[in-house]
Amino acid sequence: MIQFRSPIVIAAAALLVATQAGAHSYQLGALKIGHPWTRPTPPSAPTAAGFLTVTNTGQTPDRFLGGTSPLADHLEIHSMSMGGGVMRMRPVPDGLPIAPGATITLSPAGYHLMIVGPKQPFKLGERVPATLKFEHAGEVKVDFVVQSDPPAASAPMASMPGMATMPGMGH
Repeated sequence: MIQFRSPIVIAAAALLVATQAGAHSYQLGALKIGHPWTRPTPPSAPTAAGFLTVTNTGQTPDRFLGGTSPLADHLEIHSMSMGGGVMRMRPVPDGLPIAPGATITLSPAGYHLMIVGPKQPFKLGERVPATLKFEHAGEVKVDFVVQSDPPAASAPMASMPGMATMPGMGH
């Protein structure tokens, strides 16, 4: 039996396990949903925000419509913009289109999933169950990992027309 006692080997193995445990993805037909996550919330927070990527690997457009969670009143897609030094968040009632071959990114600096009326605080390391809804692909159950920072391998803002029109804001 071979035993590895090198601190480097042990550290590398621990990092690999941690990375695999933290990263998670889901598939719904041609849609790939990458690493849904949210931040911890204080008690009685009126909202939280969810972040993720959705890649359409198919040949047909789809539309991300929002979702539901047993731990919140409802979920809605929001846009974020700055004007006159004021941040504004607005619902996107018709959802976000996902063209064939495109990736949409919901991030702290742009579009995001507003988790309205959390029924309990979200604590670091926990998971928040949700069901995401798409116009054509249907629904998929996911878990939002509660973490304090974006994933290290976050993709840059991607492929939504007009998302780079406001410097530093992603749309």
